[in-house]
Amino acid sequence: MVEGAKAAAESAAGSEQARGRQPVRSSRAKKGGAARSSLLMALGTVVSRATGLIRQVLQAAALGTGLLASTYNTANTVPTSLYTLVIGGALNAVLVPQLVRARATEADGGRAYEQRLVTLVLCVLAVGTALAVWAAPQIVGLYMRDTADSHEAFELTVVFARFLLPQIFFYGLFGILGQVLNAREKFGAMMWTPVLNNVVLIGMFAAYLGLMTAPDRVEDITATQVRLLGLGTTAGIALQALALIPFVRAAGFRFRPRFDWRGTGLGKSIHAAKWTLLFVLVNQVALTVVTNFANAADQALPHAGAGYSAYMYAQTIWMLPQSIVTVSLVTALLPRMSRAAAEGRVPELRADLSRALRVTGVVIVPAGFLFLALGPRISTLLFAHGAADAASAQPLGQMLQAFGLGLIPFSAQYVFLRAFYAFEDTRTPFFMATWIGAVNIALATVCHLLLPARWAVTGMAGAYTVSYLAGLAVTAWRLRRKLGGRLDDGELRRTYTKLLCAAALAAGLGWAAARACAASLGAGTWPTAVGLAAGTAVMAAGYLALARLMKVRELRGLAGWR
Repeated sequence: MVEGAKAAAESAAGSEQARGRQPVRSSRAKKGGAARSSLLMALGTVVSRATGLIRQVLQAAALGTGLLASTYNTANTVPTSLYTLVIGGALNAVLVPQLVRARATEADGGRAYEQRLVTLVLCVLAVGTALAVWAAPQIVGLYMRDTADSHEAFELTVVFARFLLPQIFFYGLFGILGQVLNAREKFGAMMWTPVLNNVVLIGMFAAYLGLMTAPDRVEDITATQVRLLGLGTTAGIALQALALIPFVRAAGFRFRPRFDWRGTGLGKSIHAAKWTLLFVLVNQVALTVVTNFANAADQALPHAGAGYSAYMYAQTIWMLPQSIVTVSLVTALLPRMSRAAAEGRVPELRADLSRALRVTGVVIVPAGFLFLALGPRISTLLFAHGAADAASAQPLGQMLQAFGLGLIPFSAQYVFLRAFYAFEDTRTPFFMATWIGAVNIALATVCHLLLPARWAVTGMAGAYTVSYLAGLAVTAWRLRRKLGGRLDDGELRRTYTKLLCAAALAAGLGWAAARACAASLGAGTWPTAVGLAAGTAVMAAGYLALARLMKVRELRGLAGWR
C-alpha cells in the first residue's frame, strides 16, 4: 500500500508540474526535452527498481517476512507517509509551479523566489522532523496496535521510528533540490541518485547478514543490530539528498536564507491546489488503515509471513510493470494532451488516450496474468532465503496473485486521470481517489474482521484490486461525460478483448509448464528457478504467438511510441 500511495501522490503532483513547466519552453524544446526526459526517467526507473528489488531480497533474507520485518518496515513507512502528507504534496503540486513561473516572469530569473522557497521548505522540514521524532509513539500507534501480547514489537517499532523519522528532512531536501534542477531542465540527477540509497541499503543488509547472527524473533534482535538498521537506512536517504548539492551548484543555484515570505502568493496557490492536497490525504488515510490491519495479522501470527511486510513486498513487485512502462509512456503524453485540451481538440485527446491504453495494455495485461499464474513461484525464488523459508514466502506469493489482475485497472486509472489533469481538473481525481479509498477501506475492514489472520491480508490485496476496478468504472463514466463521448469506435474494447484472451490462455500454458517442472525436479531454489523460467518463457511465447494470430497491432506500437 505504501507503493500505491506514493504512486498516487506522484500522479497528482505530476499534473501540476507539467502545467507549471509548459509556458516556459519553446515547441521544439518541448519535444526534444520531453523525449530526453522520458528516456532518463525510464532508465533511472529501471535501474532504481532493479537495485531496489535486490535490496528487498536481501532485506527479507535478513529480517524475514514476519513480525520482526514489519517492525522495521512500518517504521520505515512512517517518514515517507509524513513527508508526503506534510509537505511532499504541497511541494510538487503548489510550490514547484510557482518556482517555474517565477523563473519565467521575474526580473531576477526567480532567484529571490528560489531562496525564499528553499528556506521555507527547510524550516518546515526541520520543525516537522523534530515534532515527529518527539511524537513517535503516538504516530506509530496509528500504524500498529500496542497490545499486551505484542508490546515488545510496538516498542521496537518506536525505536526504529526514532532512528528513521529524520528521513523526513532528507526526503524534503531531496525533493526541493530536485525540483530546483527540474525547473532548469536538469532531470538526470534526480532520477539516478535514488540508486545511491539502494546501494547503501544493499551494503547494510549484506553486512547484517554476513557479520551478525540474524534473529527471527522480535525478542532476539540486539541494540547493535537496531542501530545498524536505523542509522544505515537513514544514511542512505541522506546520501541520496546530499548527492544533489553538487548538481544544483553546477546548475547555478546558490543558497542564501531568506525569510521574507509574506506577499509571495503562496497562500493563494495552496488554496488553488487544495484538491490535489486532499487527493494525497485520502491516499494516506487508506494506507494507514490497511497498514494497521496488516500489522494486526503479523501480531497474531508473528512467523507466518502473512502480514504487512509480505503485503508491501508483493505490492512493490506488482507495481514494477506500471512504474517502468505506463509511467514512462504517459509522461510524454501529458503535454500533448494538455495542449489538445487547451485548444479544444477533444478528438485528438480521445485518440491519444485510446492509444496510450492500448499500447500500455500490451505489457500490463500479460504482466497481471503472469503474477496470477506464477506468483508463489516468484515469491519463493526471491524471498525464501535466510530468515525466510518457502513456507513463510507462500503468503507473499498468494498476495501477489491477489494483486495480479488489479494491475490492469490500476494502470488504466493512471492513464484516465491524465485526461482530467489535461483539462486542469484536479477536483474529479480527488473524488475518484475518495471513492477508491472508501471501497478499499471497507473491503479491507471486512477481510480484517471476517477472515482468519492467515488469509486476512491476502484478502486485502484482493480488496485493493476490486477497489481499483470499482474506481475505473466510475472514472470511465465521468471521463466519457467530460469528453462528450467514447474514446473511439470500439477499437479499445476489441484490443483489450484480444489481449485478455491471449494473456489468459498463455498464462494457463505457463502455469502448466511451471507445474510440470516442479513435478519432475522437486522443491528447492534451482528447481523453482527452472520452473519459473520455463513458465515465463512458455507464457511469453504463447502470448506473442496468440497476439499476432489475433492481429494485435499494438505489439509494434509499443516500440514505436512517440
